[in-house]
Amino acid sequence: MKKVYIYTTFLFGLGILAGCEKYLEQPVDQRTQLDTVEKVSELLVGAYPKADYATFTEAMSDLALDKGTTGPVLIEEENRNPYFFQDVPTRAQGTPNNYWNACYAAIAAANHALEAIENAPNPAEYQAQKGEALVARAYSHFMLVTLFAKVYNPATAASDPGIPYVTTPEKVVMGQYDRGTVAYVYEQIEKDLTEGLPLLNNNAYRIPKYHFTTTAANAFATRFYLFKKDYQKVVQHANQAFPGGNIAPSLRPWVSVYLNLTVNEMLANYTKAAENANLLLAETTSWWSRYYGRYRYGLATPIVNTLITGTNVTGTRFAFPTYTQGDDNWLILKFNEHFVRENANANIGVGYTIFPLFTAEEVLFNRAEANLELGNLEAARTDLNLYASTRIENYSATTHNITNIKLRNFYGTTNVKDGLLSTLLDFKAAEFVQEGMRWFDILRHNITVEHPTTDGQVITVGPDDPRRVLQLPQEVVLAGIEQNPR
Repeated sequence: MKKVYIYTTFLFGLGILAGCEKYLEQPVDQRTQLDTVEKVSELLVGAYPKADYATFTEAMSDLALDKGTTGPVLIEEENRNPYFFQDVPTRAQGTPNNYWNACYAAIAAANHALEAIENAPNPAEYQAQKGEALVARAYSHFMLVTLFAKVYNPATAASDPGIPYVTTPEKVVMGQYDRGTVAYVYEQIEKDLTEGLPLLNNNAYRIPKYHFTTTAANAFATRFYLFKKDYQKVVQHANQAFPGGNIAPSLRPWVSVYLNLTVNEMLANYTKAAENANLLLAETTSWWSRYYGRYRYGLATPIVNTLITGTNVTGTRFAFPTYTQGDDNWLILKFNEHFVRENANANIGVGYTIFPLFTAEEVLFNRAEANLELGNLEAARTDLNLYASTRIENYSATTHNITNIKLRNFYGTTNVKDGLLSTLLDFKAAEFVQEGMRWFDILRHNITVEHPTTDGQVITVGPDDPRRVLQLPQEVVLAGIEQNPR
């Protein structure tokens, strides 16, 4: 495999480290001061990507349409280019390049923490921090290989180019890396995940929802093994994430609570740490909360009518309330901007958006899909009915439960597994709309995406289209690493 050199400034995210940027700016000899459990824990605040992927993955998905220019829409490169499956050349917030940099910045923080633990005179006292660093490192690499390499396919993973799996801190101006293969990256992710998860200690965190707790790490494991097609482990980790495998108390109470909230309460509630459904939250430098309803290429009336307000397989609609920001600018109230001014008198500053990286709903869906693949159709149906019971007003099992007759009538299939899988994917699309999650199902299930434009074009991207794989940042390509085909 060809070796290449990558400037560490590119790899470390061009200075976007949050909790650890001051530490990384210090000379190496001063970093030996990272000599207490508290200091390592503080460094690990920066071991999570401080950028969002929803800006581009939502625009790439089939949950986005071209709204045209007749209404008050926002036209920005980070939204337009992904819709047209064109590379975004900038490093602005909400771009693939920005997310790449943020992930490697998070990896750098994890690696420096691991080095400090290894060199500590009492490493046994750092086991919880070691666990967090390993799982966090695995997560960022997983997100990178998912977005910047071909989706995992056991038949081709050993030859498909991966992404650099970085396990050591930088000591020199330039570091030596290769892309490896998707199979190799998955092996390293699994190694870090399985080693780190047993070491985690939920009591080590001041605000646990912003760190990999055992619940969040098991949730990550369900996603990883779903991509890897190791379905028994998906079920295993889903059941380990919650006592007795009982996810019901942690699902968002849309019908019993959310529908009674005011707009401001809803915006504050969806991503708050006290919400049981939120298993892992991340603070990102992102304008998504401000613009996600106003981007030109996004959630539009035809999708709302089909996905949100239309009748689903249960025989009724979901209880998600919809809002508009003028004309065709639809949104579900999920994200509240946190704006930090440059100084007390400034009118400019930085926007922050809190993102739920893992939720109880995803764990439920992952378990249901794994059970479908394992042939446990009724277990999957039970989970889907449980989800529906929290999303349908006046839910009645007699009236709304998913039956084989409903599957046949709604999806036109007598194959129960296929009908339940279609149900699951539709439920997920509705649940995670405007969170960027649909793109991952499109990748795993080889779903063709069609993007019509107001001037009559239709951009069609099938399962084997190379544009489904995001291009590596130009700076990295110029450093010699192999770029993705176009």
